[in-house]
Amino acid sequence: MAEKKEKQVEAVEATVATEVQETTETPKKEVETPVATETQEKQTEVVTETPEAEVVTEAPEKEVETQVDPEQFLKDFNWHNYEEGIDPVEDKKLEEFEKLVAENFVDTLDDEVVEGEVIHITDRDAIIDINAKSEGVISLNEFRYNPDLKVGDKVEVLIDVREDATGQLVLSHRKARVIKAWERVNTAHDTGEIVNGFVKCRTKGGMIVDVFGIEAFLPGSQIDVKPIRDYDQYVNKTMEFKVVKINHEFKNVVVSHKALIEADIELQKKEIISKLEKGQVLEGSVKNITSYGVFMDLGGVDGLVHITDLSWSRINHPSEIVELDQKLNVVILDFDENKSRIQLGLKQLSKHPWEALGEDVKIGDKINGKVVVIADYGAFIEVVEGVEGLIHVSEMSWSTHLRSAQDFVAVGDVIDAQILTLDREDRKMSLGIKQLTPDPWTDITTKYPVGSKHTGIVRNFTNFGVFVELEEGIDGLIYISDLSWTKKIKHPSEFCAVGDKLDVVVLELDVEGRKLSLGHKQTTENPWDKYETEFALNTVHSGEIEEIVDKGATVKFNDDVVAFIPSRHLEKEDGKKLKKGEAAEFKIIEFNKEFKRVVASHTAIFKAEEAKNVKAAAKKAAATEVKPTLGDANDALQALKDKMDGKA
Repeated sequence: MAEKKEKQVEAVEATVATEVQETTETPKKEVETPVATETQEKQTEVVTETPEAEVVTEAPEKEVETQVDPEQFLKDFNWHNYEEGIDPVEDKKLEEFEKLVAENFVDTLDDEVVEGEVIHITDRDAIIDINAKSEGVISLNEFRYNPDLKVGDKVEVLIDVREDATGQLVLSHRKARVIKAWERVNTAHDTGEIVNGFVKCRTKGGMIVDVFGIEAFLPGSQIDVKPIRDYDQYVNKTMEFKVVKINHEFKNVVVSHKALIEADIELQKKEIISKLEKGQVLEGSVKNITSYGVFMDLGGVDGLVHITDLSWSRINHPSEIVELDQKLNVVILDFDENKSRIQLGLKQLSKHPWEALGEDVKIGDKINGKVVVIADYGAFIEVVEGVEGLIHVSEMSWSTHLRSAQDFVAVGDVIDAQILTLDREDRKMSLGIKQLTPDPWTDITTKYPVGSKHTGIVRNFTNFGVFVELEEGIDGLIYISDLSWTKKIKHPSEFCAVGDKLDVVVLELDVEGRKLSLGHKQTTENPWDKYETEFALNTVHSGEIEEIVDKGATVKFNDDVVAFIPSRHLEKEDGKKLKKGEAAEFKIIEFNKEFKRVVASHTAIFKAEEAKNVKAAAKKAAATEVKPTLGDANDALQALKDKMDGKA
């Protein structure tokens, strides 16, 4: 076949050459065309259609014109043909020649997709005729998608290599398919045409779809109008798509199946919305479940059933009531002006449980229920499905100190309680637990008489005292002044901690006010009764200056007794004052048991000693034989007085 094409080319070229020669040398001679093949004869006939007279007469006229008017000759002269070495040929014949070439040969210089015919198939390749000088070769690997390829089939090809090392024309069917596929994809994107695609596999965020041989991306959100939970159900299926986006830079194509059904859904949505009314009951399917409610598909229109409208009883999550894709009847509760937000209800389709509550249920009855919600102020108990009662924290225990509901019950507990109040109109019920046990204050005077000793647990602090629980429901207060006989306490937390056990004595009891006054220090003897004798006035004790304070210093005689020394009583016999850490003797000059106040003096020690010495000297002088004169006695007394006054 290749040899046949080459002969055709040679024949056409020979014909044109003959025409040119005969026209220039012997214009009147007929053109002779060598007979080779049927194709050549047809080509020759096309070339010789030009009338001889026209050829013969034109040449002489040009010669005459050239001889007559050289300027016109130069003006009309074809300098291009002259420079290229081409002899003059009639334009009409050149046009006929070009037409023959265009009809019989393919331009192999352009990367254009052409149609070829399969003329032979080997074990590895397919021979394709594209009407060129030679046939092209394509590997059968490029036709794996078409196992039924046979001789005579028309295929689209792209000239890959015009001439390889062996002079063979190499074609590509795969590249031609890609080019044509991109053309079709671009057209589909521009016109909105619906295309078919084969879902090949899953990928992150969506699916891979084969469209015209191009791998396109189908996002998960574009598969359907409702959320997809099983992507695998679409694999290996052929579906209709719409090309929604093309990225030419990265050669990415995005398709959508959802876009095809949204138009139909929009029509259904408008029809449904136009008929919506409050109180209307519609059937829908569960589209999505969230922590706050359920989204229902009403046939193109979405509505929300809030978690509080799913059931008359309390639930923790909507999944306890409904499942995905479940068909349910719901009632329209409300919607906005545009009807774009529709509020639905499920529990409203059934009778309210309060209406079904039996008339035999009354105040004072003992009921059994489940704890469904706990708050700081109390717990909600479900008496029957959809009917709840509140147990306030103050009704959980006879105790009066502050506690939270979590200290008594937990969610899920089944407990007994007593109905305290019942309002059927407002659908409210209050319950109590402590009412099921006797009030501990009933026989309080017998259990806790004034003066009796007990052990309690520290439950709470205040700035002025400590609350101690003697038993459940019996709390007493220890004032801060009744915590210790000796320690000066600024806040009760300095003395004890919550949860500590303390021995107490009942000091006062108010049955009507349900108040109990306790004391801790009264459980032991008052050490100040003993200190009253031990640190009596004018008694002398040894100690050291513990700390210098404003207007004096302190001396610690034992763990309980800390005496105050005024500044003027810190003076020593040599006129200097005692310093911190210095030991000395001190005389008690003041003792107050009630206020636990002890005042001592060091100066009083040696001043008392001086007075004692004066008395002794006077007594001794009076006993001597030589009696001094009155003047001598006065002088001696004056000298002693001066001495004492100088050191005071």
